[in-house]
Amino acid sequence: MTGIAPSPGPQAAPTFGFLLDVDGVLVRGHRVIPAASAAFRRLADRRGRLRAPVVFVTNAGNCRRHDRARELSGLLGLEVSPEQVVLSHSPLRLLSRFHERRVLVSGQGPVAENARSLGFRDVVTVDELRLAFPLLDTVDLERRPKATPPPTLGFRPIEAVVLLGEPVRWETSLQLILDVLLSHGSPGGVPDATPYPHLPVLACNTDLLWMAEAGTPRFGHGTFLLCLESIYRKVTGRELIYEALAGKPSLLTYRYAQHVIQQQARARGWHAPIRSLYAVGDNPMSDVYGANLFHRSLRPGVPGDAETCEAILVRTGVFGPRTASDRPFHGPRDFPDDPGLARAAHVVRDVDEAVRLVLRKEGWETD
Repeated sequence: MTGIAPSPGPQAAPTFGFLLDVDGVLVRGHRVIPAASAAFRRLADRRGRLRAPVVFVTNAGNCRRHDRARELSGLLGLEVSPEQVVLSHSPLRLLSRFHERRVLVSGQGPVAENARSLGFRDVVTVDELRLAFPLLDTVDLERRPKATPPPTLGFRPIEAVVLLGEPVRWETSLQLILDVLLSHGSPGGVPDATPYPHLPVLACNTDLLWMAEAGTPRFGHGTFLLCLESIYRKVTGRELIYEALAGKPSLLTYRYAQHVIQQQARARGWHAPIRSLYAVGDNPMSDVYGANLFHRSLRPGVPGDAETCEAILVRTGVFGPRTASDRPFHGPRDFPDDPGLARAAHVVRDVDEAVRLVLRKEGWETD
């Protein structure tokens, strides 16, 4: 029989917080995982409010933050505010030095709206670029111009490329992104030489795979990035350079999530420092790897930094009950293949077991 401690008062403010993945931990597609409902009943007080700060850190990026918050609220049966949701592209808000540049944005869904909400002011989508230069998109015979269009005049050069998430037509996005990089932002002309270093590329969500309702994992944006890297290397003989990577497992995302946790605690009147963070996820190569990388970077005693970040791996998503322990490295190209970083501090059945483990460690629940 498990006993749950009474809701802490001001004298017992939480000194820990949760960084919760969403897909494969709380939901599978549009279906809530039953353990998630149990976990949040355990985390809620008698008034239905969370007893500790929780941030939902997801590598999803082809959506709006308030839409994701509304969806989670409905699935989990509690109010989730947009401020509690960290999408893969959320940390790009911090990269203000790029916000005034003219950027090509790739992804699907409300890509232009998402880019502008992050601070980018001069946004061009892949579809807009395709319409401006109709001769560039030729893989699909049905989309080729039936007659030679007049040359495009007055197009201002692209100054950076922002990859928010996996697009729908990969062949179109791969071709046009490459055209922009090889032409230094002016894809209508013929460059004298291949520019290198190329224009800045900001990429979000490097997950090779993710878990939806299908029985096996699906391609993620990391698979698209792998294609782009391979094509660029094959065409130029050089490596594609990322100016910044956002989304798990990047440190940029975990530092941003820690900031959001602290904001949430202050908003609830919890003034005790957050000393321990618990990152719960289903993907060893993003959730666990990122949490461990972040833990190594923490500076105990420095204001604003937690003392620890423990990775808890659940078996309800990419890492399942029959997942082999000797899987090849699926992490992003720019992160070292360090087996220790992909090793969780705890491996549990589901998110409810993860929450119970944390509450026991923190003395809030007893067996």
